[in-house]
Amino acid sequence: MSEENEIKISGFTFIKNGIILGYPFIQSIKSVLPIVDEFVINIGDSEDQTAEAIKSINSQKIKIIYSSWNEAMRDKGYVYGQQKMISQFNCSGDWVFYVEGDEVYHEKDLEEIKSQILSNHKNEAIEALAVKFFHFYGNCSTYMDSPGWYRSEVRIIRNSIRTYSPDGLFWVVMDKNKIGRYPFAKKINAHCYHYGWVRSESQMNLKSKKVSKYWNKNNIKSIDYSQMDKKILRLFAGTHPGIMSEWLDNSTSIFQVDPDYIPTFKQKKHRLMNFFERLLGMELSKKHYKLVKE
Repeated sequence: MSEENEIKISGFTFIKNGIILGYPFIQSIKSVLPIVDEFVINIGDSEDQTAEAIKSINSQKIKIIYSSWNEAMRDKGYVYGQQKMISQFNCSGDWVFYVEGDEVYHEKDLEEIKSQILSNHKNEAIEALAVKFFHFYGNCSTYMDSPGWYRSEVRIIRNSIRTYSPDGLFWVVMDKNKIGRYPFAKKINAHCYHYGWVRSESQMNLKSKKVSKYWNKNNIKSIDYSQMDKKILRLFAGTHPGIMSEWLDNSTSIFQVDPDYIPTFKQKKHRLMNFFERLLGMELSKKHYKLVKE
């Protein structure tokens, strides 16, 4: 048996109300199916046909589990971490590939992702792999370029180390029983295409209304896509994953925001960080991993 056949890769996600909240979750799952040996999906109690849509995916790799969300858990998104880990705990792979419901991978990057998992398997110094991100905003031709939006994040990690997820976004490795740290990761040449801010404003506002309680937020501000710092918006010149062709709009120009919008203090700080990034040739965005230098 070849080494490739001995290494098992599990994809996984969790989802709740995927349809009414506008997630491209079916495309998300299907985008990575070619390179995983199984895909575990944790479905929460939903008000729509999310479960039925997932059951319609024609793949023997799909493994569905069901879980009820802890409605009493309302601190800093920890319920997301719980649901993420419930799904991961059902993965049997040597490596796990976490895919959020609004994240999709390009078919051109799949071979690179799998190759990196296989080639780094024996190097125990590398605990995880970080992918680059395109955060699309307003339409499919616009993405955000700012230290305030993580430019890379760990989405693939060894399933043989002790990890937990505080809020769904990232992992913490538990070397000791009471002390956690970010995983040691290698950044690879592959992108995650994040479409959460491309869905309609009504769907985004519904999502905000339904999930704010899990972050202990009471004063929910209405989301208006026009209220954004135009300095961080860039025209996307690449191609989108083929599986997204029917989901995306037909825009070819950058998203137009309110020209009179006044950036917040935090956005002004990010503008300054962007300036120093260009000046010094360095990246200042937040990283939830420790980069392994090879």
